[in-house]
Amino acid sequence: QDHQRVSVSLRPPNRDQKHPFCFLEDMDRAVHSGDWREVREFYLTTFDSFIEINAAFKREANGSFNTIDDSGVNAKFVNAVYDALLSTPQDIQKSVLKGIINSLLREWKGPRTKDDLRAYFILVQNPQYSSTSTYVIYAHLLRQIAALSEADHHFLVHWLKKLSARRFRQLVERLLQFISTRLFPAEPDELPPLAKCSWWIPSATKVLGLFNAANSVSSPPIMPFTDFYNITLEHIDFMEEYRTWQNYGNSNRFSFCQFPFILSTVVKKAIIQKDSEQQMISQARQSLVSKVSRRQRVDMNLLFLNIKVRRAQLLSDSLDELMRKRCDLKKKLRVTFVGEAGLDMGGLTKEWFLLLVRQIFHTDYGMFTYMKDSRCHWFSSWKCDNYSEFQLVGTVSMTCTVVRHTAGEF
Repeated sequence: QDHQRVSVSLRPPNRDQKHPFCFLEDMDRAVHSGDWREVREFYLTTFDSFIEINAAFKREANGSFNTIDDSGVNAKFVNAVYDALLSTPQDIQKSVLKGIINSLLREWKGPRTKDDLRAYFILVQNPQYSSTSTYVIYAHLLRQIAALSEADHHFLVHWLKKLSARRFRQLVERLLQFISTRLFPAEPDELPPLAKCSWWIPSATKVLGLFNAANSVSSPPIMPFTDFYNITLEHIDFMEEYRTWQNYGNSNRFSFCQFPFILSTVVKKAIIQKDSEQQMISQARQSLVSKVSRRQRVDMNLLFLNIKVRRAQLLSDSLDELMRKRCDLKKKLRVTFVGEAGLDMGGLTKEWFLLLVRQIFHTDYGMFTYMKDSRCHWFSSWKCDNYSEFQLVGTVSMTCTVVRHTAGEF
């Protein structure tokens, strides 16, 4: 096999390469004549090994192209070949899949070469993986890509960002669909048992992370970051995912929480909410046990973040209270307006939050400036020696989940 790799450089330049226009001519001729022999031979040969893939799709057969800026792949030819593939007879499509299987099953020794990376870069664009019947092959491809070194991933990220926006989105959507279908297959026997292929989802998610990284380093981003959310994950036990992540971190034990870009705001909010409740209950239990063990009177106020504010000094009082009680920020919020009777059953908290946000973002206060074009608020040029008010904004944002939970959405 090492001999085969060396032999690539000994091939005549462009021996197996076709011009996109010539390939399309062959396709058009095959469609009209019904004679697919030439097209069949091309597909059968091209995808039989990484060597053949490079021979067919590299712009220069002997070029090294070892930079992140240029993959050396003839993108137009790749697109033409893949766009035509799904309209070829079934035996040709099956021969492509068989060739990919042969390529992926080869034993590799030593680090991957840039030609190997090019082959992965080309293979992951194959449109055949949209069908669940190809998922076993797709999963093995994703597994090998996910297992590449960090340096290899760096190259792939920069090559991926050079794809057209349309094709980039198609590949992201295909990965998201693969994860969703693996989690919730339409038919029980549609895919192998989950217990026997537990590596499918981690591999796909890690490869999706490469696309997310490519999107992040692109200016402007190729697609909105919200399009990486997988709504299907709202229907799994995401708190179990969160506990796994807490216990094992970013070790070999997979959790979707290692890849927050895939989690929707619904899931993130629920995790923060439940984690806050669990921490509040844990802290309250410890306080209660401590009080009881010392035979002291139990104060139920220990269960809440209690703040008292004056309406006339709403901002300064809120700042003082929240800064003074930072250790209680994850407890349920309970607000009291000084000089006013009434228990906070959620309404006072909602009122406090609305009044506070209204005052913070009021243009007369000077902290933020309203941008008409984007309809957003941005930091103003206001200069001050004490930025505690901005810290208050961050604290209020953090406690917003608790406010919504106790007072309802508003």
